[in-house]
Amino acid sequence: MKVIQYVDSTGQTMVARVPRQGTEAIKLGSQLIVEESQEAVFYRDGKALDTFRPGRHTLATQNLPLLAGLLGVPFEGKSPFQAAVVFVSTKTFLDLKWGTKEPVVYRDNELAMVRLRAFGKFAVRITNSQVFVNGVVGTMGVYTTDGVESYFKDVIVARLTDVLGENLQSIFDLPKVYDELAMALKARVADDFSKYGIELVDLYLGAITPPTDVQKLIDERAGMAAVGDMNAYLKFKAAQAMGDAAQQSGGETGSGVGAGLGVGMGAGMGMMLPQMMKEAMTDSGGGQAAPSEPATEGQSQPTGDAAAPAAAGTAAAAAAFCHSCGGKLPTGSRYCPSCGTKVAE
Repeated sequence: MKVIQYVDSTGQTMVARVPRQGTEAIKLGSQLIVEESQEAVFYRDGKALDTFRPGRHTLATQNLPLLAGLLGVPFEGKSPFQAAVVFVSTKTFLDLKWGTKEPVVYRDNELAMVRLRAFGKFAVRITNSQVFVNGVVGTMGVYTTDGVESYFKDVIVARLTDVLGENLQSIFDLPKVYDELAMALKARVADDFSKYGIELVDLYLGAITPPTDVQKLIDERAGMAAVGDMNAYLKFKAAQAMGDAAQQSGGETGSGVGAGLGVGMGAGMGMMLPQMMKEAMTDSGGGQAAPSEPATEGQSQPTGDAAAPAAAGTAAAAAAFCHSCGGKLPTGSRYCPSCGTKVAE
């Protein structure tokens, strides 16, 4: 007695034909075993005679009423006939992937035109075996999930363009609408699956991302927002650099490099400090620096010989630092010991 059965060892076979090509001689009374997660479609002369559910079935005219008229004259109930059995897996196939081959152009409210890539997963199950076999598989010996995955991922991407245009204003809103977009996309493509005898069980959005160069610009924009007051940030970085230069100048091995950095930082801060002090005094004084008070009647301005020492003191204070590098000058020096610049008389 012939036993017809198929067991899938890969877990990815959706349809398997026995025999793989054409038909073979099957006698009435042969046993057909259908697994719990399968259906079997019986074919003879290119026509589907019946669909068998899980269990053990004896191939006889009682189970195949359409077969009696096709056999003609019976041979003691054991008439051989050419036929084929197509096993269809009815389990849910998980971990099928979809994604965009090329970026989808999207009009963003904040970024204007931007290209988006998207990917995710979906799960399917065959609900109508004859429709699926006749409309998709045909006479193929084996049909795996690769065929369904390669076709329907393009269908999903095509519908995604419409869903994004109708439900998304800006890509900055994506984190809070992923579930809504996935549900809308699933509802949109469900009919595309059902007309082939397939049910779309689940569909998930893994991510929707702009190109790498756009992501870098978004990161820079976020960094600028995190900095806040750029003026205060620059002052902080300058003070931090001065501390690092002072530490390097105190080391034994890097004393030469540290001294050079200290001189450079001193020159830079010599030019920055007056402006920083002016801004600080302006902020603390309500927007205006306090003007110098004029002399009262009882006080007199220094004139003649009395004014000379004051002017000399001011000049000496100005000459105490090099106008080029800002380094301190020893008394009576004609050249700066730090940079060698001639001291102005």
